[in-house]
Amino acid sequence: MKENMNISRRRLLASAGGAVAWASLGGVAMADDTTTPASKSNPGPVSAEKPLPDYAKWKNADSMIVHSANTIETRRTAFGSSGITPLDRLFVRNNVSPPAASIMDNPGAWQVEVSGVAKPRSFTVDELKTLGLASVAVVMQCSGNGRGYFPHKPSGTQWTVGAAGCVVFTGVPVKAVLAAAGGMAKGMAFMTSTGGETIPAGIDAKTVMVERSVPLSAMEDAILAWEVNGEPLPLAHGGPLRIIVPGYTGVNSIKYIKHLAFTKEQSPANIQQNSYRFSPVGVKGTPAHDSIWEMPPKSWINLPSDPKQPVKAGKVQISGVAMGGMHAAKTVEVSIDGGKSWHAAKFVGPDLGKYAWREFVFQADLKPGTYELASRTTNTKGQKQPKERLENNRGYINNSWLDHAVKITVA
Repeated sequence: MKENMNISRRRLLASAGGAVAWASLGGVAMADDTTTPASKSNPGPVSAEKPLPDYAKWKNADSMIVHSANTIETRRTAFGSSGITPLDRLFVRNNVSPPAASIMDNPGAWQVEVSGVAKPRSFTVDELKTLGLASVAVVMQCSGNGRGYFPHKPSGTQWTVGAAGCVVFTGVPVKAVLAAAGGMAKGMAFMTSTGGETIPAGIDAKTVMVERSVPLSAMEDAILAWEVNGEPLPLAHGGPLRIIVPGYTGVNSIKYIKHLAFTKEQSPANIQQNSYRFSPVGVKGTPAHDSIWEMPPKSWINLPSDPKQPVKAGKVQISGVAMGGMHAAKTVEVSIDGGKSWHAAKFVGPDLGKYAWREFVFQADLKPGTYELASRTTNTKGQKQPKERLENNRGYINNSWLDHAVKITVA
């Protein structure tokens, strides 16, 4: 993969001191720790104080916002209009710092253990490639995307819209792997995936390990992926091997997967039992609260969206993206007056399937003035993107069209 030597990258290379200091922030952290304070965004160019970390230096720095060494957001104006997010602009989110880059030296030798089956065994990536092949276009979205709009400022990264992207993963269907292992053992209710991050000695693995369980129904279109957008899966996005659970939030698509288990109970790890739970504001998540699994319908406008850049009066192409969650986006509407009136927009570009997002456009003839642009989508099941967010302690699953509205000036 070619390293993008843009202006910001050259600035970073000229400041080794800042990069060294930043590298020290890449240690193991509590997965989705509820005590982590709200991060401060870096709205300006990627800087010497907050450079791209080593494992993601190939990213297009001018397109990214670096919140921390493990949380990197795509700028709202940088998504492009093709519907597919370029890898060098795709966001990065790691609950625990990535494993050593050396695991990418021989990706075909990476092994995943499969259990909860008739014939438990391990498969190398090279062996998985003999079992079948499938590609799926999916919206990969952090559970906390849109957290920055919650008024109570939940702890964690203050994402706006950029902790999401639409990409094409390629790998082997989980159902094919299950068949190769003799089928599922009786009584299983969940598919549980364990990441291969390094956990230092002396730390209770359950407190930091990245292990997530999802209902067995999520297996239907799930794949073990070794490729994304036609390229080998890079370390920043879970290489050499990652499970992809279409329609579910990103935390459920475990990176560096080393163990795929079919289990009777959900994982005992903190990230499953207490984190990523839909609990009331001020209440820490517990197993009594719903787990953060499926994504709901959501859309937002990407262009124009910069309040500091006046738009020329006349015909303006208002464009953005719409996703349906577990079902395809069917329609999308645009408002130029903050939701007082709505107009049908049209989808553009290819339809890549129900788990992908669709690019949309609405042409408006705008006179000089100030406008509040918003969009809302409805999926094929009739689920409509709501006006208001659902309040919750950690700021998860924000699909409010009002929160994602933008104000622009037309001159």
